[in-house]
Amino acid sequence: MLVAAQISGVAMKTVITFGTFDVFHVGHLRLLQRARTLGEQLLVGVSSDALNIAKKGRAPVYPQDDRMAIIAGLACVDGVFLEESLEQKAEYLRGYSADILVMGDDWAGKFDDFSCVCEVVYFPRTPSVSTTGIIEVIRGNYIKY
Repeated sequence: MLVAAQISGVAMKTVITFGTFDVFHVGHLRLLQRARTLGEQLLVGVSSDALNIAKKGRAPVYPQDDRMAIIAGLACVDGVFLEESLEQKAEYLRGYSADILVMGDDWAGKFDDFSCVCEVVYFPRTPSVSTTGIIEVIRGNYIKY
């Protein structure tokens, strides 16, 4: 995928974030909107289905292509790519010439090692909003056995 800086040749501050973005919610949107304010372009690495299974022990609700399409459709997002391995984060950051890595503060401290590649910023989570919580509400309210 080509991003605006590669097409125009203009140097722009690139912000990157990563996530599964399964059962997309307002917390995801706020994180992405805030991340976009830090630079001229926002690139988002969406976790592959296989990576999600490895990380969380379950398949995502929405397949990776659907999750990537949702993220790509947001006005604040300039480009989307598939994140296939946690161990390749530094390569993704270098490959996309990231100036800033943004993550939710539930990951605070876990990406500090990448500060030699780019600036690392942790944003506070949106209170009381999580994919796990949404799934639990659906299970409790709508799935009766």
